[in-house]
Amino acid sequence: MRKVIIILIAVLFSLSADAQTGLKKVYNEDINPIEQIEQTVAKAKSGGKFVICQVGGNWCPWCLRFADFITKDASISKVINENFEYIHVNYNPRKSQGEEKMEQGRALMKRLDNCGRFGFPVFVVLNEEGKVIHIQDSSFLEEGQSYNQEKVLRFFKNWTPQTVKN
Repeated sequence: MRKVIIILIAVLFSLSADAQTGLKKVYNEDINPIEQIEQTVAKAKSGGKFVICQVGGNWCPWCLRFADFITKDASISKVINENFEYIHVNYNPRKSQGEEKMEQGRALMKRLDNCGRFGFPVFVVLNEEGKVIHIQDSSFLEEGQSYNQEKVLRFFKNWTPQTVKN
């Protein structure tokens, strides 16, 4: 009987974990996040755009929810595509990742003005020179178990290159 209960709990736990990870994983855990940012800044500069860094990881359900949310909303996707180079910047502070990844994480937080203090996901807006011009705490964009379309759209519209430069 004890084995049956343990197996049942394990099955329920794995089903719950699958429900959390049923969303598409969007963070590339194998690339150097600083290099990713610098390459994206160069691309944004040549296109007259800003960069949005969605900092988080595949370990973060809210990060994956946001990625899913913005790709399914045509008006949000349009504003992003016209004004930003949008990247998912992987951050995993666990020591089990190894010393090299830990150092990359420290460098990332330094590069993005310690954005992790707001929790995850966190959105960092970089201008065409790669300077941090805004850090957005995602909790202000949430609604229930998802995000508020009006608030998310307002955030993006308020930080377009045209809005910031006028």
